[in-house]
Amino acid sequence: MRVAFGCDHRGVLLRDAVLQELAALGHEVVDLGTDDPTVRVDYPDTAAGVAEVISSGRADRAVLVCSSGAGVAIAACKHQGIRASVCHDVYSAHQAVEHDDMNVLCLGSEIVGAALAAELVRSFAGASFDGEDGHRRRLETLARLEAATLA
Repeated sequence: MRVAFGCDHRGVLLRDAVLQELAALGHEVVDLGTDDPTVRVDYPDTAAGVAEVISSGRADRAVLVCSSGAGVAIAACKHQGIRASVCHDVYSAHQAVEHDDMNVLCLGSEIVGAALAAELVRSFAGASFDGEDGHRRRLETLARLEAATLA
């Protein structure tokens, strides 16, 4: 699987843990940076870059990191076709993929450490959408809502 990675200057704290876990799992990484915690990077710009990579088909999923995970999740969800969520527990990291077809995992570098981040990435990357009728129906509703806001 191709997985994009992006973080702001605060998210750099989890950068190595996330990238190492993705590589260990055998995923191709599209690294959108940043790697310098001293240069301020606005999280909406990071989220926009990840959204573009997913919408263009250059990545299947992504991991975004900021200090809380909330900023990048909010920003990412402003883009068509992006289903992003903050997940700071293993259950949510796989369940959101299985039930909600989440394609962007958002993490908070000030909330989780490297070891838990690696577990979350493993759980997220190893999960698949289950396609159950109820889950599919809800995604169709979300798609209609998204289309209505773009009109």
